[in-house]
Amino acid sequence: MLVNEAIRAREVRLIGADGAQLGVVPIREALRIAQEADLDLVNVAPTAKPPVCRIMDYGKFKYEQAKKEKEARRNQKIIELKEVRFSSNIEEHDFQTKLRNVRKFLEEEDKVKCTIRFRGREITHSEIGQQVLDRLAAQVEDISIVERKPKIEGRSMIMILAPKTTDK
Repeated sequence: MLVNEAIRAREVRLIGADGAQLGVVPIREALRIAQEADLDLVNVAPTAKPPVCRIMDYGKFKYEQAKKEKEARRNQKIIELKEVRFSSNIEEHDFQTKLRNVRKFLEEEDKVKCTIRFRGREITHSEIGQQVLDRLAAQVEDISIVERKPKIEGRSMIMILAPKTTDK
């Protein structure tokens, strides 16, 4: 934002410190009014014809803007990608344990990458791994959506689950 003497327009549409329109005035007069009020002249809309300038305390304005940005960053939820590894010949109890972990991650609103690593000749029966991932997706379909369907990449089959959005 351009401030005080950095503004290069001849005339500006001036807005007072209280928010009242003061009309179109020459830049010298606008600077004089701002100096008398012991405030800054700030160009808030440089592309308008004529540019719109406001009389305000620029330091206080920048400080409040920085505070708002910091607050917005603090309230932001960073979605992480958690990984849970399965094997194609997984036992029932192990499956239930890993299913609990997947549910916990999804409830914390993190994405989950479900991986099945095929060892040795297991890759020839990749449909077994596909069944494990399909079963997992069916178990958590109430709280998640399949963002990426099971797909073989090298010796692994990968599926990505994302939490269902609650804000509708």
